[in-house]
Amino acid sequence: MIVIDGKNATMGRLASYAAKQALNGEEIAILNAELVIITGNKEFIRKEFLIKRGRVGSGQRGPTASKNPEKYLKRVIRGMLPNYRWGRGKSALGRIKCYKGIPKAFESVKKISAGKDKSAKFMQLKEILK
Repeated sequence: MIVIDGKNATMGRLASYAAKQALNGEEIAILNAELVIITGNKEFIRKEFLIKRGRVGSGQRGPTASKNPEKYLKRVIRGMLPNYRWGRGKSALGRIKCYKGIPKAFESVKKISAGKDKSAKFMQLKEILK
């Protein structure tokens, strides 16, 4: 099992790594999903998220972007898998778990630190989804 600490990790890079490892048969646990970052201009990131939230389909039914950071991150990972509805993609998506914070089961487990301190413009996932 691969346990990844998502603090200061860039969302796209983290998602592509998790998707690739899950396709290879690894179990993935991503901790601190709310601390994953998206790089770029804050106004642009916020505007794009609100556009996604506003697109809800016919009859005001989904798919909507979730406000839970762990669900949002898993949705991003899902987009990087081949055909998440059946076959390899569905089984790979089942092997990925995202958590808000660090659960007690993972406190003593060795974690991969995916993030570095960033000096460029960025927003954390919790800032966007509040």
